Amino acid sequence: MVYLKTRSGKAEVMDDLDLPSAEIDPVLAGLAKMNRWFGAHKTVIKTLQKFPDLAYNHVSDWGCGGGDMLVALRKWSDRHHLSLYLTGVDAAKSAVRYAKRHSLGCRINYIQASVLSDDLHARQFDIVTSGLFSHHFADREWVLLIRKMYTCSRRGVILTDLHRHWLLYYAVTAITRLITKNKMARVDGPLSVKRSFKRKEIVSLLKAAQIDNYNLTWVWPFRWLLIIRKH
Repeated sequence: MVYLKTRSGKAEVMDDLDLPSAEIDPVLAGLAKMNRWFGAHKTVIKTLQKFPDLAYNHVSDWGCGGGDMLVALRKWSDRHHLSLYLTGVDAAKSAVRYAKRHSLGCRINYIQASVLSDDLHARQFDIVTSGLFSHHFADREWVLLIRKMYTCSRRGVILTDLHRHWLLYYAVTAITRLITKNKMARVDGPLSVKRSFKRKEIVSLLKAAQIDNYNLTWVWPFRWLLIIRKH
């Protein structure tokens, strides 16, 4: 049985911000497919609708990767004639290049920057989102990340990430071996589960970040949905 009692501190291959496009592009394409298949986009959009008066809000997706979440948001907002400003943030140059290529005409802005850097400012966005990104941060950095997301938002934060569970670990291991021959995906997929969270860990980290106005729920498939409202 795989050891999942505590979070793994091992880095994923994808954590190398200097990966060339030839290596990262297939992984970003695969992640976009997985997000569609497993309803990641729908979860965020459904949650976003819980914030009233969304018109002309500025939504920023941190660790945006290939930008598929933002493209889904734009398609949804256009269908509902809802004006939104959308900005993706990612530290990897190759990821930002990929996102720009795959969101042409979608009216999405991209910023290449570390989410913990001074390039992002207090109250710069209305709502900050993040999907399957925060597990890349060790506990201390996770606290800094959630504080930064909170500070940079005017209205609130929507964060989703994986539930560290043996069933998910073996499912991801099997799925990645079935659907791809990409070595990075086969290594990083199961490792991302080992780096993810149990409920009590998120609660403890939020306490360390001095954030208490939140709602934390479990959603299928094996994901945590964290909503933080500022008012």
